Amino acid sequence: MAFSREGRLSECAVDTNCVLVEREVNEVKKSYEDLLGIGSQLPRTKVLEQTNNYWHAVVRSLVFRFPDDLEILQIPNEKVIQVRSASRVGVSDLGVNKKRVDSLFSRLTKD
Repeated sequence: MAFSREGRLSECAVDTNCVLVEREVNEVKKSYEDLLGIGSQLPRTKVLEQTNNYWHAVVRSLVFRFPDDLEILQIPNEKVIQVRSASRVGVSDLGVNKKRVDSLFSRLTKD
């Protein structure tokens, strides 16, 4: 679990293999549940932890099976959702984590 002391997801230590996005949403609980549904359906995804406010999974790349951590946190009192996607291996992810997070939020707004 990558939490900072402020009860938020940790900042990215290396910005070439990690992305952290924070969005204000109108319906935090619904947006959180929808994101969990979308995240759980990603190919090669294994959920490691799920609570009322936090979700953590490992998503593996297609060819080399590199593991990426995908985390979703809802902060209801601020009407905020945070999504963090970070590679466990290597310095560069070739933009995969940013594309993953952008896709999650894009699919959320389509529903």
